[in-house]
Amino acid sequence: MIKDKYLRLVFIPLLGIVIPFFSGIITYSDYSILELISINLYFILLSFCIWTGASWVHRKMRSFSKSLRNPILKVFSVSLIGGLFGAAISGMFSIAWYKISKENFNWAPVFRCIAFSSLAVLLFTLLYEILYLSTQRVLYTKIVDQLDWERSKAEMSVLKNELEPHFIFNSLNTLSYLILNDPQTAHEFNSKLASVYKYFLINKDRELITLQGELEFIENYFFVLQVRHDNKLHLSTDLSNHHEGTLMILPYALQVLVENAIKHNEFSDADPLYIKVVLNGEYLQIKNNKKPRPYAVNSTGIGLRNLSSRYRLVCNKDILIEATDNEFTVKLPLIKSNP
Repeated sequence: MIKDKYLRLVFIPLLGIVIPFFSGIITYSDYSILELISINLYFILLSFCIWTGASWVHRKMRSFSKSLRNPILKVFSVSLIGGLFGAAISGMFSIAWYKISKENFNWAPVFRCIAFSSLAVLLFTLLYEILYLSTQRVLYTKIVDQLDWERSKAEMSVLKNELEPHFIFNSLNTLSYLILNDPQTAHEFNSKLASVYKYFLINKDRELITLQGELEFIENYFFVLQVRHDNKLHLSTDLSNHHEGTLMILPYALQVLVENAIKHNEFSDADPLYIKVVLNGEYLQIKNNKKPRPYAVNSTGIGLRNLSSRYRLVCNKDILIEATDNEFTVKLPLIKSNP
């Protein structure tokens, strides 16, 4: 919303005085002071209608002109519609003026009044466009700064959760055990673990990644967890509803949700943790069975909050969270990027 209160207070009365003076639509010597004041109020009303109308047209044309990529074409289209609006209002007021005044009807002053009003609308449009772009630039800068901050928090969260010593030591201990007892699984474990860290390094600066890429990462990541937890974890994915276009998702989004499920639930051989990833319309649905740990988990909840903030900043959408006694579900918005 452009704040133009002070501009209105100055330019509406000024335009209401200037239009009749330069158009020659008034013979000033034929009127008394009180009559001239009334006449000026009439044309100030015209000025108010032109300014308010131009502002309204500018707001309405904003949504239409978003589809136009050429900025010059945007300004031209908004100016053209605004100019036609100003010409119509000015023409009606000018003709009405001749009906109620002492003046003899003359088309020349009417055309001059229309031309001057159209020129004023053009200047209004340029002024509003400059104010609008300036406001948008400030807003865009704030959003970019906030997004950078949120992304930095996400990177720190990822590094804190995944590169902390216990994760590395546990993975290396598991690998050492497998090398001695199951060389074939050890080779696969080593390959998956390397892919996990490679993914972190390659995608740490990206805002979006393909859904396929994120799923490949989470399968590698889940394999490492599954071996460490003796197959007490189960992951299933279903993208059968995906037919066209390339779907994008925020990096590490699935990792945050998998970590959240493992952290807050207890599981065993007899009662494993099931995590299901399913394509559900415009969302990727991640669901897990609930069996809360009997003791309080030391958690700040920063993972889900941070993920939600990143989604709002990147695509202006919210993640959806649904919790029942038996299941916990998170729906992540998907961004379609057609080739």
